Amino acid sequence: MRDVKYDIIRMVRMPIGILMDKTREIAWLKGAYKDFEKLPKAVQLNILRQLTVVAEGVNPDDAKPLKGFGSGVWEIALRYQTNAYRSVYAIELDEAIWVLHIFQKKSPKGIKTARQDIALIRSRIKRIKELIK
Repeated sequence: MRDVKYDIIRMVRMPIGILMDKTREIAWLKGAYKDFEKLPKAVQLNILRQLTVVAEGVNPDDAKPLKGFGSGVWEIALRYQTNAYRSVYAIELDEAIWVLHIFQKKSPKGIKTARQDIALIRSRIKRIKELIK
């Protein structure tokens, strides 16, 4: 395994899957992981389950491509109580599943993802590309 950079947290195979021999690694940017830790525990557990399904090569029902990023950038949309949460990850940057951004959806304009969240996702994709060169 290559050197892990200071702002990356890596999680190896989650032990709840059935296809463990084909499971990809889940890699988190530190900022995404810090945001993840602030979420309610029930939301955290649901996100981890969904990411484990992705790591095993299956698209979960709650996942869809994130528009404006081309192929390989996906979003998991979750509802918990009266709130909406999003987990954005990339599957075509490296051999790992890269968790780019996790946030509570609070768009000021309907269902669109806020511009600041889109800009953050773009900058994190750029940073990951630089790190994995």
